[in-house]
Amino acid sequence: MIWGMVVLKTKMEIYDLEYWTDLIGSLLIIFGCAFLFVGGIGLFRLRDVFERMHGASLIDTMGIGLIFIGLMFFAGFNLITLKLLIILGFVLFTSPTATHALAHAALHSGVKPNIDQSGQKLIERCLSDDQKNSGVKKSKTL
Repeated sequence: MIWGMVVLKTKMEIYDLEYWTDLIGSLLIIFGCAFLFVGGIGLFRLRDVFERMHGASLIDTMGIGLIFIGLMFFAGFNLITLKLLIILGFVLFTSPTATHALAHAALHSGVKPNIDQSGQKLIERCLSDDQKNSGVKKSKTL
C-alpha cells in the first residue's frame, strides 16, 4: 500500500488485519525515511567531526531500525522477517561500535572536540590514562 493511495475503508475492511499491518508498516517506513532525511541535513549543520559521528550513529541506528521494522510488517511471519531481524541486529551492534572506534581513533590522533574547559580536562585525563596503560607516547597537537 502506498501512502498516497490510502482511501476511505468500509467498516468491514477497517477490522481486517492486513489493512492494519500495511498501515503500520507504511508509517514506520515513512518515519524511518523522514528520520534519515532530517538527520542527513543535520550532518551538514554540525560543527566538528565528533558531533557528526554522533549524528551519523543516531541516524544509522534509528532510521534503518524503523525501516527494517516496517519491512518486517510487510513481509509477515516467514523467513524474510528472520533475515531482516538478523540484519537489523547486526546493524544495531556494529554501528555504535564503529562510531566509538572512530571517535577513539580521532581523539588519539589529536583531533580536538569543541567543548568547554572542564570537558577538555576530562578528555586529557582519559587520554593520559590510556597512553600510560598502552605505552604509547603522547602525540603532538596541530
